[in-house]
Amino acid sequence: MPPPLNGLLEVAIYVDDIARSVEFYMRILDFEVIYEGDRLWALGVAGRQVLLICQRTASADLPVIAHAADGQQHVAFAVPKPDLDAWRERLETLSVPIEQIREWPRGGRSLYFRDPDGHLIELATPGVWSIY
Repeated sequence: MPPPLNGLLEVAIYVDDIARSVEFYMRILDFEVIYEGDRLWALGVAGRQVLLICQRTASADLPVIAHAADGQQHVAFAVPKPDLDAWRERLETLSVPIEQIREWPRGGRSLYFRDPDGHLIELATPGVWSIY
């Protein structure tokens, strides 16, 4: 049996304009900048998680730990069930188009919208997965 993990620490998305994306995530989701660099910025999420906003292709040719991604990516953020409607209202107030609100068989709900690079962002309540 392997040693335990403490959870997911960071997720990276790859964008065409870091400043535009950072502004979006700060304005819409109220994330805070915890690191600024030439090829990526880090945003604090819910106290102990990190969303890396990476300049597309800037890390693809690093001599060690190279990474990159193309196309539309997907990230989901956990929200309390009673707060999903408030999130819907916030997105509507900020003129962020909502693509879908989905009801899941276990009782969870998800709200979907896109960031400036077309990445699919999900706000999900408990009941989406058997472990959440």
